[in-house]
Amino acid sequence: MTENNSNYDLGSGSIGKHLFRLALPAVAAQLVNVLYNMVDRIYVGRIPGTGAQALTGLGVCMPIILIISAFAALAGMGGAPLASIAMGQDKKEDAEKILGNCTFLLIVISIILTAFFLYFSRPFLMLFGASDNTIEYAYSYMQIYTCGTIFVQLALGLNVFVTAQGFSKNSMYTVLIGAVLNIILDPIFIFGFGMGVRGAALATIISQGVSALYVIWFLTGKKTILKIKKENLIPSPRVFLPCLSLGLAPFIMQFTESIISVCFNASLLKYGGDIAVGAMTILATIMQFSILPLMGLTQGAQPLISYNFGAENTERVRKAFRLLLRTAIIYSTVVWLAAMFIPKVLVGIFTVDPDLMSYSIWALRIYMAVSLLFSIQIVCQQTFIALGNSKVSVFLALLRKVFLLIPLIFILPLFFTDQVMAVFLAEPVADFIAVCTTAIMFMAKSNLKVKKPA
Repeated sequence: MTENNSNYDLGSGSIGKHLFRLALPAVAAQLVNVLYNMVDRIYVGRIPGTGAQALTGLGVCMPIILIISAFAALAGMGGAPLASIAMGQDKKEDAEKILGNCTFLLIVISIILTAFFLYFSRPFLMLFGASDNTIEYAYSYMQIYTCGTIFVQLALGLNVFVTAQGFSKNSMYTVLIGAVLNIILDPIFIFGFGMGVRGAALATIISQGVSALYVIWFLTGKKTILKIKKENLIPSPRVFLPCLSLGLAPFIMQFTESIISVCFNASLLKYGGDIAVGAMTILATIMQFSILPLMGLTQGAQPLISYNFGAENTERVRKAFRLLLRTAIIYSTVVWLAAMFIPKVLVGIFTVDPDLMSYSIWALRIYMAVSLLFSIQIVCQQTFIALGNSKVSVFLALLRKVFLLIPLIFILPLFFTDQVMAVFLAEPVADFIAVCTTAIMFMAKSNLKVKKPA
């Protein structure tokens, strides 16, 4: 079997071999993708004299960064499963129209977001938890990062179409190229040129730009099955509206992550000051390390599930889901054990400040108390997306974050003497309730007889 025709073999052969062939590069890509933010924070946190404040400023930028990536998910992760389903139905032209329309959406979204955040980034950063001590670090980073919005949109939004065709290794290369370049450029710009947080932002957008060029080169080249064609860039509501509908769930997941970050920062700044916000920056990064590989695992499984769903091979869909769930639970359990028993090792990656380290170690054990269960939420929700079921996936995305976590961030401190602890406690409480609800809903649909999209 060659990489060129791998997608058309998804309907036969070993489920395990297909899943891990597709998922391992996707997981590796997500792990490498984590390095974009991790490397920036590792280096920024070690800037002599101002590292702790600069790291906190970088954390305040996270809501805007999440908003930008959420829009990439809206078009990309909404279109890619539908393209896979179309390929399973042997409708290549329809799949290419989906790719073209989503490319158009990503470009338009990039232009709008760039203009908006170049003008409004400072007031938003203050709203998102920046203080007088950290605003200049945050603003300096965002002014440069925002200029690279189009690179972020194209690199993230189009790369899922590479995975959707079964080209998992090339999908990994898209991320790997940018991440390695970012690791090289960060110390050069931050310390060598003395640019500080500006250097971190510049290194990131250059790296994302190279990744975007690679994925465009691949999707217009000879190896790809689906190509970006000029005629398919003309927007058609019949094509892109179903993509936006299905992409709403991953969009909500990432967009509400931004809102959650704002809520956490605002509440922690009120009860614990800059050090609590700085700790949240570290905790959020470790949580990313926990969640993003799970997202990579489910993204790798998506072509397998969607293709066989389109081909009406329900038994293979069931087998793929069960193997996916077992693998995800094993990974999340390992990360949870690390957070509970060696938190100092994880926190020490990001800071050498003794006060911030001590604060973060204490908070991490609370924040990730039930994270070992979160794999169930992600796998079930992403499987609904792979099956084209937008309504259920949107509800589950809203449940954990909007209906549970955001209210709990502000309600729990009213009932605890240690109000900072109560803010961190909101995460495990929301996770537990959301996982139980998701598992019940999925068991109710355990036969996977989900209606195909119209």
